[in-house]
Amino acid sequence: MSLGPWPHLGYVDSKLDRAAVRRIDPQFLTACAAQETCGFYLVSGEMILLKRAGDTFDPMFTSKELQAIAPRSERVFLGLLREAGRFGVSLPQETVEALKSNERYHVTDLRSIAVQGLVAEDHLAPLAEAKALLHWHARRHYCSNCGHPTEVVQGGWRRDCPHCKAQHFPRTDPVVIMLAVRGEFCLLGRQTRFVSGMWSCLAGFVEPGETIEEAARRETLEEAGIRCGRVRYFASQPWPFPSSLMIGCHAEAISEDIVVDRDELEDVRWFSRDEAAAMLMRTHPDGLGTPPPVAIAHHIIRAWVEKGDGVFS
Repeated sequence: MSLGPWPHLGYVDSKLDRAAVRRIDPQFLTACAAQETCGFYLVSGEMILLKRAGDTFDPMFTSKELQAIAPRSERVFLGLLREAGRFGVSLPQETVEALKSNERYHVTDLRSIAVQGLVAEDHLAPLAEAKALLHWHARRHYCSNCGHPTEVVQGGWRRDCPHCKAQHFPRTDPVVIMLAVRGEFCLLGRQTRFVSGMWSCLAGFVEPGETIEEAARRETLEEAGIRCGRVRYFASQPWPFPSSLMIGCHAEAISEDIVVDRDELEDVRWFSRDEAAAMLMRTHPDGLGTPPPVAIAHHIIRAWVEKGDGVFS
């Protein structure tokens, strides 16, 4: 079964060279940020500041534009694009609130930017990098070892404690997101926060001392009462809400009686391949659907719809 051209997955395929070896040179970072070719992505919590460019939006600001908006803002080095620096900048909430009424700008969240296609796809990965990294900094001003204020080093990729000498690095939380399948049926669940009619793959955090396969089996059993055998990795996606790595898998269900964990999910049920295909294409007779193509769940479901048991080969 083919559903046509494959859509683009969000927040992946970054064009930036992260240039990790250049982060340790403060003089390079200062000179890089001062160049006319340097670009800055402006983030405030969950919100992103965009420039209006006719009927489109541009998320990247020049050094002069940044100076006019927030001259003393905290920034992190994201990498280089053909030797031109790219930085993420943390804007105070009051600055963003003041700009909302300015017709030259548009303030919205990163999820909406991706789902609505508000900016060119090449901007999504560095925006995700900036949001995730700045979110970590906003919550790591003090040393978790001794409580002393920490200092930003290496372009924002480390915080050092001058008191106890502890070094703190940005974290990413691994999450398994899996589609359990049994013959011509797949298992999908709903959370109460989902929009009406949307169903998705089950998901959960990987626990310490656990493999990806073990986490996929455990989460499926805990949330839906379904036991799984074979688990095959499909693909991964950085998910900056706030900072996770979604590890996509297909799992072979070896039981079929569902027991829903109502503390985690509103409902869980089996869907046929034909139903899943209709949900992907937004043609389901009951108006049911899957997450949009920006999310890895869409791609995990689509791979099974098109390949069937071929996802395990």
